[in-house]
Amino acid sequence: MKTLVLASHNAGKLAEMREILADLPLQVTSAAELGLGDVEETGLTFVENALLKARAACQATGLPALADDSGLIVDALGGAPGLYSARYAGLPGNAAANNAKLLEAMAGIPDGERGARFYAVIVLLRHATDPQPLICEGRWEGRITHAPRGHHGFGYNPVFLDERHGLTAAEMEPALKNAISHRAIALQQLKRQLAAWH
Repeated sequence: MKTLVLASHNAGKLAEMREILADLPLQVTSAAELGLGDVEETGLTFVENALLKARAACQATGLPALADDSGLIVDALGGAPGLYSARYAGLPGNAAANNAKLLEAMAGIPDGERGARFYAVIVLLRHATDPQPLICEGRWEGRITHAPRGHHGFGYNPVFLDERHGLTAAEMEPALKNAISHRAIALQQLKRQLAAWH
């Protein structure tokens, strides 16, 4: 069984990734579990930030590393919060503050103009100088609600509505979310690529 380091301190992401990758012969541990520090996300794209995080985890542990960079892209806000999704309200990791700021920014915007998507990039580096990282991406289309709904998940889940199911991400059972989310789509691509991984 191969060990992969998830270059994240987000317990929610770790749980999702372990669940989705559970049928592979992999043991996924996290940067937090290994006592690794945060990596400054200085990239200008989700891909750059994911590579920075994965490379730092490889260098620190000598193990292959998986990194995710993801965010919420809102059309009416010119793509914001985007790369700054986790710290949109200036309080890193404070989901309630981020959701409140987002709903305030969206006040008065009609339903037809509240389109948004979750976007995720997942990168796997076999080692710190891997010239051929596996790069997978996923998009989950929806729209922003007028008020938070639901108690599952994390981040912007309470304000992101999947119109096909009529539920916010926070109203979904984890099994449904883990089948259709942006991260699930990217991880399914990764699983197909990992099948040929040596």
